[in-house]
Amino acid sequence: MKLSINQVVKQSLAFVLLSGCLVFTTNAQETKKRKPIIDVHVHAMGGNPNGSPMCPWFLKDMPGGDPNQDPPVFMNTDCINPLQPARSDAEMDAAILRANEELNITMVVSGDAKVIHRWHKAAPDKIIPSLGISNADQMTVEQFRDSLSTGFYKVMGEVAPQYQGMSPSDMSLDEYFGVAEELGIPVGIHMGTGGNGTINITRPAYRASLGQPFLLEDMLARHPKLKIWVMHAGYPMADQMIALMGANAYVYVDLAGFIWSYPLEEIHDYLKRLVQAGFGKRILYGTDFMMWPELFETSIQVIESANYLSEEQKRDIFFNNAVRFFNLDASKFE
Repeated sequence: MKLSINQVVKQSLAFVLLSGCLVFTTNAQETKKRKPIIDVHVHAMGGNPNGSPMCPWFLKDMPGGDPNQDPPVFMNTDCINPLQPARSDAEMDAAILRANEELNITMVVSGDAKVIHRWHKAAPDKIIPSLGISNADQMTVEQFRDSLSTGFYKVMGEVAPQYQGMSPSDMSLDEYFGVAEELGIPVGIHMGTGGNGTINITRPAYRASLGQPFLLEDMLARHPKLKIWVMHAGYPMADQMIALMGANAYVYVDLAGFIWSYPLEEIHDYLKRLVQAGFGKRILYGTDFMMWPELFETSIQVIESANYLSEEQKRDIFFNNAVRFFNLDASKFE
């Protein structure tokens, strides 16, 4: 059948429109498909009705104080779009679920047990429960073993003896590390900075010197099969961190906390130093998420904008290294 010019034009236009719709639909679907990310450092807590907005990288200016005056305030709102806190439990739960679904983030979560169970129930494939302990008064070794043996908790952390005025090699925690080693449970240990100029006032037992990565050596020597990651990458002690990782193949680091609090140039210098030293396969993405939902996008952007990292190195930090460290099945994230 011979078609008129008008019919040909109409059919061609229809084809173009249909093709455009198909391309648009495909692109929209691709836009929704974000590559998986594993955040190894998320705190389970409820919303805070009194929470304050926060400007990222707020420690770019750290003025001194005076003991006869009010303590200095470092979390400022002097930026264009301060991050807003989740002010209710419902708002916090919704923010976590949004990050699970829209940003495709799987989270290693520690903190309030009730909150952990609630988040896990809502998104069991996106929440990896972690059991934190920082001193022997929190639970006995037997209670700790029983809690891990149920299978619910997959990780030990956050372990933060530094806030207790203790070294991570303090013998009072040694049996707990022994249980984790025996059960093949990975451990996350706080090392590095822990306050913003007022730590001596709010947490008098804290010592900056107890954040030295070398303090892990005695504990690691007693537990040679224990797999740990040093939270906050041991910042700012890069030399010790590099030396420790060089001597111990089962030691990784996360980028949590300092990735959104310290000056951007400082963050990139520290991360670049670790990568240049050859440890790009042992760096884990983490936020140290507490109450500001947009912290996920803020932290992700720091890695995505790092022009000194290859695309492969970025995927290692966001995903591949955590899959290896936690012995996860990568196919389940597709």
